[in-house]
This record gives sequence, structure tokens and C-alpha cells, in this order.
Amino acid sequence: MSDRIELRGLRVRGRHGVLPAERELGQEFVVDVSLALDTRPAAATDDLSRTVDYGTLAGRLVAAVQEDPVDLLETLAERLAGICLADPVVTEAEVTVHKPSAPVPHPFTDVAVRITRSRP
Repeated sequence: MSDRIELRGLRVRGRHGVLPAERELGQEFVVDVSLALDTRPAAATDDLSRTVDYGTLAGRLVAAVQEDPVDLLETLAERLAGICLADPVVTEAEVTVHKPSAPVPHPFTDVAVRITRSRP
């Protein structure tokens, strides 16, 4: 499948991390998703119900980042991939979670975890 819908740079404040200060103060996370699907049915009918409503998806992803803190970006990325794959038209989801303010004691630009999950 070569069709993709991408949502890039979704900024959300969350309280994920292993350090107590990360849980207390929270920080910004940036989420990118790239979804594989067949866009032909939606294009042929001009029908939103036959594709991904990326506004609704963004709301679900934001809620998932804001709720239930976890220690690892890997866990958060897995959670977000599950939300993407819950849409029956999505066959594969690539999710990247960026943590630009990660507690790294050296100069850096970004820390990110990227995963790809497919429907079985």
C-alpha cells in the first residue's frame, strides 16, 4: 500500500518519564503519525467516512498523551499506534514520539522513539 495520511508535529503536554520532576512538572511531547491505507474509496466517493478523519484522530492522540503517565516513550508510542490502528481503514501506523526537553545532560536537538505497527 503506497497511500499515506500523515499528521506531523502534534504538540501535547504530558507527564511521562522516569524522573519525579517529569511527572510533577510535565513537558511538551511532539507526535508524528504516518498511516497506510487505501485512499481510493474515499477519493472516488468524496466521503470522509471512508478515510481517516485526522481532526478526530488528533483529538484521540492528544487525550492519550495527556492521560495515564508512563515511564517510557516506547510505551507511549505503542499506545498511540493502537489508537491509529483502531480505525478499520488503517493497515499500518508509523508513530514517532519526540521528547525535545528530555533530561539529557548534554546538548542535543531531539530524543525520539519511532515504531511501526501493522494490522495482523
